[in-house]
Amino acid sequence: MQEAVILNDQQIRDKIKRMAFQILESCTETEKIILAGIADGGYSLAKLITVELNQISDIEVLLCEVLIDKKNPKTPIKTNLKPQAYEHQFVVLVDDVLNSGTTLIYGVRHFLEVEVRQFKTAVLVDRSHKKYPVKSDFKGISLSTSIQETVAVNLSQAPFTALLK
Repeated sequence: MQEAVILNDQQIRDKIKRMAFQILESCTETEKIILAGIADGGYSLAKLITVELNQISDIEVLLCEVLIDKKNPKTPIKTNLKPQAYEHQFVVLVDDVLNSGTTLIYGVRHFLEVEVRQFKTAVLVDRSHKKYPVKSDFKGISLSTSIQETVAVNLSQAPFTALLK
């Protein structure tokens, strides 16, 4: 099977900018946004969204790395922030690709152990193969694919790419 470019570098940058504006518009009356990126791709995306948010707003953005064992998501989730840091805050859980929703749903569960002000999710690519009732509130692109196909996103270094394999 051949690789096909879903999003090139400029398209990804445009999607990230649009997502940043959408996040900002949805978090009225808050002084801080917690962007919780699921390692590795989600955290890379969260860092890029943070840069955009810092350029368009004075709102404080706190970056949080979320460590989930994707092969065994029931194991305890770790973050680089203590739960008190996101208590009563506007939290956005970020991942690069929403496949079945397993990683996102377990990430959501972790953050709901603490009372948050508002909780949203953001993904660059939403594949629509959901196994769980989880949705992305902010998404770069929705993509219908076969279950055999995979999406590979590179956000670690430019040029950024999203490929269908």
